[in-house]
Amino acid sequence: MYRKLARMLSERLKKRYRVARRLYEKRNRPTPADRGAPPVAAEGNMLASDAAKPFRFVLYRIIGNDLEPRHARGQSRDNLRFILENEPVLEGCEKRFIVNRIVNPDEHAAIVALLESHDQPYIDIPFDEQTYASTPWDFEGLSFPGFTRSEDFHALSEAEQGRVMMRLYRHRNLYVMNNNGARNVALDEGCQLADWVLPWDGNCFVTAAAWTAIRAGIEASAQQRYYIVPMARITDNQQLLATDFRPSAEEEPQLVFRRDAVERFDERHPYGRRPKVELLWRLGVPGRWDRWKIEPWDLPCPAYAPQAGQFAQAGWVARLESGKAHLEGDPSRGLVDRGVARVEAVTGLLDRLDARFMASHRSTGSLLFYDGNALLAPGDRAGDAELFEEAAAALARGPFSVVDKSTLAPSGDPHDYWHPAPYYWPSPILPKWLPYMPRDGVRVPGTVLYAPESDQYDRTRLQRLFDDVTTCAIAWARSGEARYAQHAATLIRVWFIDPTTRMNPHLKYAQVRQGHDRNRGSKSGIIEMKDIYFLLDAVRLVERAGALADADREAFRLWLRSYLEWLRTSSQGRAERRSANNHGTYYDLQIAAIASYLEDYALVSTTLRDSRERILEQFDEAGAQPEELKRTTTAHYCCFNLQGWVYLALLAERHGQDLWHFRDDRGRGLEKAFEWLLSFEGRDWPWRQIDTFDTDRFQPLRAAHAYAYHPASVSGDIPAPRQSIRLYHPHDGVRPWWFLGREGRGNDDFDAQRRGS
Repeated sequence: MYRKLARMLSERLKKRYRVARRLYEKRNRPTPADRGAPPVAAEGNMLASDAAKPFRFVLYRIIGNDLEPRHARGQSRDNLRFILENEPVLEGCEKRFIVNRIVNPDEHAAIVALLESHDQPYIDIPFDEQTYASTPWDFEGLSFPGFTRSEDFHALSEAEQGRVMMRLYRHRNLYVMNNNGARNVALDEGCQLADWVLPWDGNCFVTAAAWTAIRAGIEASAQQRYYIVPMARITDNQQLLATDFRPSAEEEPQLVFRRDAVERFDERHPYGRRPKVELLWRLGVPGRWDRWKIEPWDLPCPAYAPQAGQFAQAGWVARLESGKAHLEGDPSRGLVDRGVARVEAVTGLLDRLDARFMASHRSTGSLLFYDGNALLAPGDRAGDAELFEEAAAALARGPFSVVDKSTLAPSGDPHDYWHPAPYYWPSPILPKWLPYMPRDGVRVPGTVLYAPESDQYDRTRLQRLFDDVTTCAIAWARSGEARYAQHAATLIRVWFIDPTTRMNPHLKYAQVRQGHDRNRGSKSGIIEMKDIYFLLDAVRLVERAGALADADREAFRLWLRSYLEWLRTSSQGRAERRSANNHGTYYDLQIAAIASYLEDYALVSTTLRDSRERILEQFDEAGAQPEELKRTTTAHYCCFNLQGWVYLALLAERHGQDLWHFRDDRGRGLEKAFEWLLSFEGRDWPWRQIDTFDTDRFQPLRAAHAYAYHPASVSGDIPAPRQSIRLYHPHDGVRPWWFLGREGRGNDDFDAQRRGS
C-alpha cells in the first residue's frame, strides 16, 4: 500500500513539474522583437532608368493546390476565373501567372485551359510524383526522437501539435506547396521584364482604386527597394465590383520588389509557417508578427538583412474569398482557427498523395513478406519435405477458438482473448499490497507456448492459428492441392468469422496482472498478436485459392477494421504506440500490415513515418539498441527487435518506400543497426543473457542484411534453403518458412508469376 501511495505521489509531482516546465518554457520563448530595433536604413537611391518614367510593373499570381478544409473545393480555379473575368486592366502592369505544382491532373488541366482561353501568359511548375515520394521527412525540429508519441507532445494545445506536425512534414510541404520557390521563380523572371515585380498569392485581386493607390505610392518614393502592400480579407467576391469599395486592409501584406532588390524568399520556410513573414522579419517591417513566438520546432528567427529598413508602404490589395467565411471573421480567433485548418488541410493533402503513390505500387492480393517466385518455383521439390510434413500435422490440428480455453477472461466472456502477464509472479512477501512482482525473462506456468498448462489460456491457440494457416497456405502454393487451402480457410472462419467461435476484436485481457488495474490487460499484451502480419500474407494465398467465399472475406475485413480501430483508439493501444522498445516496433508492424490489407494506404504512410521516428529513438549512432540492452535476455531482444524491423522494411519497400537506407545526420539507421548486431556473430555476447541463446538466429538477419545492402564487411555465404533452419520458435520473431521470403530468395511478385504460369 505504501509503495502504491509513494508511486502515486511521485507521478503527481512529476506531472506538476512537467506542467510547470512547459509553462516556463512557453513564457520564455524568444520573439523577433528580442533582436532589438532594425538598423537604420541607408538612404535609398533611384533606379538608373527612373527618369524615363512611367515605370514598368509585372504582377504574378501563383495558383496553387486547393486545401480543404482551409479552402472550399475548387476555390483556386473559381477565384482565378473571377480575376480573369472581373479584374480591370492595370495601367503600366503586365499580368502573368504561375501554375504551381497542381497535384490533381484534372484540376491542373482545367486551370491551364482557363488561362489559355483568356490568352494569359503563365509558367507551369509541374508536380512529379516520384520526386515527391522521395522527399524526406524533417525530424530535426522535434524536441527528441519519439516526441510526437510522448506525453509532452500530447500536453500541447491542438494548434501547437499542428505546428509540430507541420515541421515534420516540412520538406514534403515545401515540394508540393512550393510557395517561396514559386515566388522566387516570379522574381527571377520578373526582374528581367520590368522595374517592379509583384510576386503575389493567387487569390490576390486588384481593383482600379487599389492599383491607383499602389502605383502612386511607389512613384512618390521610388528610392525604396521594397514596398509593403497591406491586404484585406474578403468574404464575398462580389463586393469588389462596387466602384467605391475600400475595405480595411490590416492583414499580412504582399510585397513589391524593385528590380535591383537583392533579398529573396527563403525556400526553407514552408507554407503555413511564416514563409512570407520570415522576409518581413529580415527587412524589419513592423507588425504583430514581431510578437509571434519562435517555438522549439520552428526554424530559427533570421537576422536583419543588409537591406533592412529599405521599404515603404503603398496602397492595398484584396484577398478573394476562401469559401470558408467563418475562418475569416473574428480577428481574435481567426489567426488560430485558420492555422488549425491549414495544418489539417496540408497534412491531409500530403497523406492523400502518399496513399496515391502507395496504391500505384500495390496490386490487390499481392504478397508483402513472402516471395511468390520462390513459392511457385518449378523443378526439384525435395526441399519441401519438411514443409509438407508440417502441413500434414497442421491438417490434423484445430480448428482453434478462444472459446476452447479452460478458464475465462476477467470479463467472463469466453469470446475475449485471455492470457496472464508472463513475467509477473505471485509475491511471496507482500501479497496483500503487492500481489504480483516482475521477474523479467522468467515465464509464469501456463504462459510457456505449447506447454500442457497453456491450454488454460489463448496464447498457444493463437500461435497455432498463425503458423498452421501460413503453413497450409504455402503448402497449397507449392502443391496446388486444395485440401491445404480449405483447411486454412476453416481455421480463419472459426477464429475470426463464426459468431459461435470468433474472438472479439480486441486484446483487453492480454497479459493481465491479477489484482492490478481492475484485472485489465496491459499495453504489452498487444504484442501477442504480432504475427498477424504474416498471417495476412497467408490469407491472401487462401483467397487466391478461392477457398474463402465473398461473405467470409468481407466478415474477415470487418473483424480487422474493428481490431485496427481498437488498436488505434484504446488506452492500451495508445500506450503501446508510445513504447520505445520492441513493443513499439511490432505495434507499427501490426498497424501497417492490417492497413495495407485493408488498402488504407494513408494509414500505412503515417505509420511508416512513425517508424522512421522510432528508428531514431531505438538505435544509437553505433547501431546499438539501448532499450533492449536493459533486459535480462539482451541477445534475444536485440535480435527479436531487429527482426521486426526486417518486416517493416520489407513492407515499406512493397509500398515504394525505403526504410533500409533511412538515416539521420548522426548516422542512426537500420544499416548501422545490422552492422552492430552482426558484428557479434561468432563472438561472446558481452551483455546479460540469463538463458540459452540460439546463435542460429543471426542467419535470417544476415540474409536480410545481404538482401538490403550486400556489404563486403559481412563474411560467409548465406546458406541455401536446404541448409537453412526453416522453423524458429515463435518467440524468436522469425516467420515460418522465412527463406521463402523476399529477403531469402528475391522479390518477384506472386501475382505476376501466377499470371505468367
